[in-house]
Amino acid sequence: MPQFFFNKRLIMLLVSIIVLVALIGFSLREREELTWPEQFVKDSTSWVQSVVSRPANYIAGLIENLQDLQNTYQENKELKKRVDDMARLEAKVYSLEKENEELQEILDKKESLADYEPIQAVRIARSPERWNELIIINKGASNGVEKNMAVITAKGLIGKVKSTTPFSATVQLISSIDPTNRISAILQAEKPLYGTIEGYDKKKELLLLKGLPYDAEIEKGQNVVTTGMGGIFPKDLPIGKVVKVVPDQFGLNQTAYIKPEANLYDLEHVMVVKKSMVSVDLEESLEDSEGEEEGN
Repeated sequence: MPQFFFNKRLIMLLVSIIVLVALIGFSLREREELTWPEQFVKDSTSWVQSVVSRPANYIAGLIENLQDLQNTYQENKELKKRVDDMARLEAKVYSLEKENEELQEILDKKESLADYEPIQAVRIARSPERWNELIIINKGASNGVEKNMAVITAKGLIGKVKSTTPFSATVQLISSIDPTNRISAILQAEKPLYGTIEGYDKKKELLLLKGLPYDAEIEKGQNVVTTGMGGIFPKDLPIGKVVKVVPDQFGLNQTAYIKPEANLYDLEHVMVVKKSMVSVDLEESLEDSEGEEEGN
């Protein structure tokens, strides 16, 4: 009995395989139309695939977009870092070029101050409350800096030493609003005109050259330099250029508005002008000669 059932199962298996192979062969055969069971199975399979593939494709696309977004974020982050580095590098290059230019100009200016001993210094502080009046430099009494010495840049005069410590000095700028802050100046022309720098117009950022003759013909752009009188400021240091001229309060003289040659708002490298011993000895010998001539 068991043998019979075993043979029966084997026969059914073989028949099933034969039927399956026949069906496969029948379905692979070229036909113009499919049978309705085949159409049903094919349509059902297509619908199931479409239902499954749409969410799957959506999720796959979303994952791909997220990856692209992450890659874009990383690329933007790297590019931003490079831009920041480039900006810092450009700022550093500009600063070095500006410093090199200033130092070169100061070196050239040193050569033109034959009768003086320029002491090179750097601005180390500036008071926000008195921006137009005072700066502090890194050279003091131990470097030979003394009160009332002239302070200049490569462009021109900026002020004088107001006070000193052993290792620093306070400089009063020519733009300082101080009644005692006066500079004897000359307006260069065919006929030189003498006046005094007194006062500063903060709104216009211009110096005031007062005491000019009321009938003098003054043109815009004329140079104003120091006279050298008074023993503080060397002669012929550039102060600025004429911007405009107005009559004074009483109409007896004229006042010229002068644009400073030096940029008083951007001071970094400066020079304290100290008279050399040769110049001092020469002045003393000239004074002695004049005294002897008067005595004779």
